[in-house]
Amino acid sequence: MKRREFLKSSLAAASVGALTTMNVSAAEKSESPAREFYELRLYHLRRGPKQKLFDDFYEHAAIPAMNRAGIGPVGVFSVMVGPDSPTMYVLLPHKSLESFATANDKVHSDPEYQKAGAEFINAPATDPAYVRMESSLMVAFQGVPKIEVPAGAIGNKSRIFELRTYESHSKKANQKKVEMFNTGEIAIFRRTGLQPVFFGETLIGSRMPNLTYMLTFEDMAAREKNWHAFGSDPEWKKLSSTPGYTDPEIVSNISNLFLRPTAYSQI
Repeated sequence: MKRREFLKSSLAAASVGALTTMNVSAAEKSESPAREFYELRLYHLRRGPKQKLFDDFYEHAAIPAMNRAGIGPVGVFSVMVGPDSPTMYVLLPHKSLESFATANDKVHSDPEYQKAGAEFINAPATDPAYVRMESSLMVAFQGVPKIEVPAGAIGNKSRIFELRTYESHSKKANQKKVEMFNTGEIAIFRRTGLQPVFFGETLIGSRMPNLTYMLTFEDMAAREKNWHAFGSDPEWKKLSSTPGYTDPEIVSNISNLFLRPTAYSQI
């Protein structure tokens, strides 16, 4: 209990620190929809039977239990193009920090979860279910306060998801890039066919300060077409050349990878 209370208070402090630097008036805060929090998990696997064990565990045990605990939709993706394959990416939306802080206790105390996931949960040290798991916590942008599940995405194995992370040299620069997205860049994304799934400012994780966002496309050809439209858009060219919004002034490094949704992913 003490550990859980400590975690909740620590997360609250981290969240307040991030949100109060966003230079938004109290009136705007009260009128804006509540922002979600996102946990992004990376499960590093070994090639072989443990890949199927992971899929079976998330499809039949983890996702149903998470949904019963109020977490969802849950996205599960495999690496299509990127490092450390096989690695599975799991996106967990939370409506509050309370949800994040109590999620593990709720899920692990679920009898159906324990029964359905027994083989994965109780894997021995000599034959572990996965190599390592990493996790980061993000708060949604004001411009995209909740996760957006693309129409027709569920069960569409040909759809691709692009996960992009923008690192900055300082928190001030990171906040300026968040501001740039909220005040104009997200709108240009939508107009040029770049469909967001989520935008998140990292509160806890590696390579901070940074922000991470996910886009989705029907296929790679659509991705190339829409990014080209964005890059040549007059409003984007004007925005990206505005003093205070230029690279590397506010972004020092960009990384991206391509993911495929699993057959059971809810995103």
